[in-house]
Amino acid sequence: MIVYGSTISPFVRKLMAFAAEKGLVLELKNAGLGRGGPEFEEASPFGKMPGFRDPGADQGRDFCISDSTAIITYLDAKYPDPNLIPIDPIARARTIWYEEFADTMVCAMGGKLFFNRFVAPKVLKIAGDETVAVAAETTELPPLLDYLERVVPVSGFLVEDRITLADIAVCSPFVNLDHISVAIDPARWPRTTAYVAAILARPSFAPIIAREKVMVAALA
Repeated sequence: MIVYGSTISPFVRKLMAFAAEKGLVLELKNAGLGRGGPEFEEASPFGKMPGFRDPGADQGRDFCISDSTAIITYLDAKYPDPNLIPIDPIARARTIWYEEFADTMVCAMGGKLFFNRFVAPKVLKIAGDETVAVAAETTELPPLLDYLERVVPVSGFLVEDRITLADIAVCSPFVNLDHISVAIDPARWPRTTAYVAAILARPSFAPIIAREKVMVAALA
C-alpha cells in the first residue's frame, strides 16, 4: 500500500503513525507542492496530502482515495486488529470528536504558525506573516491547551485508557510546533505536556519525528 505525501504534514504523519500502531507497513512516496505526478493526481484529484493507493484491492483494480480520515477509516475496517477506532458507541463517538478537534482546530492553528515560520521562509523562500503567527500562538493555542488539560485522563489516553486514533490525531500537530520551537508550558499545562510527550515518544511516532528533525535542520 502506498501513501503519497510528506510526514511534515500532520495529516500524513497521523496516517503513518496510525498504520504503525496497527503493524502495517505503508510505502511513503514524496508528493505535494508540485511533486507526485500522475499517480498522486489519480489518488488525490485536488492535490491534497495524503493520497493513498491499495494495489489490486478493488476487484483487481487499484483502490485510490485521499484524505487522512478516509484512508484511516479504510485501514481500520480492512485490518480491524487492533481496532484503533473503538466499537463501543460512546467511545467511538468520542474518538471521532477528538480527531475532528485535531484536524479542524489544532491543525488549523498550527498551520498558521508552521506555514509562516517555516514553510514560507524556508521552503517557498518568501516572507511569512508574523502577525498571523503571533496571533495563533498567543490567542488560538492557549484555549486548545486549556481544553486538553481538562480532558486528558490520568491514564494518559483520551479514550478507553488505551491508544486510539484520538491520541494519534491530537498529538500529531504538536510535532510541527516543536519543529519551530513553540513549546507547551509545563507549569501552566503539566498534564497536557506529559500526555503529548508520551504519545510522541511511542515507536509509531518516534522514528518519523527523528527523520523530520534531520530535514528541518537541513533547511534551517
